[in-house]
Amino acid sequence: MCGRFGLTIDEEALATSYGVEEILLLHVPRYNIAPTQDVPVLRELEGGARRIEGFRWGLVPFWAKDVRIGARMINARSETVQGKPAFRNPWRKRQRCVVLADGFYEWQKPPSGKGPKTPWWIRMADGRPFGFAALWDRWDGGESPLFSCTILTTDANALVRPVHHRMPVVLGDSRAREAWVDSGVAPEEVLELLAPYPGEEMVADPVSRYVNAPGNEGPECVAPVN
Repeated sequence: MCGRFGLTIDEEALATSYGVEEILLLHVPRYNIAPTQDVPVLRELEGGARRIEGFRWGLVPFWAKDVRIGARMINARSETVQGKPAFRNPWRKRQRCVVLADGFYEWQKPPSGKGPKTPWWIRMADGRPFGFAALWDRWDGGESPLFSCTILTTDANALVRPVHHRMPVVLGDSRAREAWVDSGVAPEEVLELLAPYPGEEMVADPVSRYVNAPGNEGPECVAPVN
């Protein structure tokens, strides 16, 4: 599961961090990015150039009758993505992109199983930005084309497992991100990337339930609590 994340660097640092020149996105630091919002993605254009742009989070398949279906398509299980009707066409057509992030949230149930869950902010131990493996599609059922995406998930690593049994597929370095967005790389060649990222390279802190409300923003979302 990946239902909330952040990209807390500013627009000036965005291109440098991900090694691109073209950005079609006005980005300010975000600490609480939620489903159905526009999210920053890295994808390959015809000719091999890379670009950062904004796609709606929640994949709307090209065949959908209603854009609202995207709210149920924010994640795709990496183990079954090749066969699911909503995702198999983007997978086959190599419509792969990277959702840019420098941290994500997972919610932990209390030991008793009752009561409010505790949100955890999970990120790289060295603080570097990374990305999530994602698929995109184009929907032409409205007044203008809609580009949307879904984040792939996998089993949780040792760090995340006590919090939640699933986590997003993390692409932690430029080599992995380049391989994922490269349309010249066949789908079967990127399967090895769909694995839990090493937990020893990440850190996690419990944070305030302030982040639970999608409208809340700012550094207080990621401030550790006891």
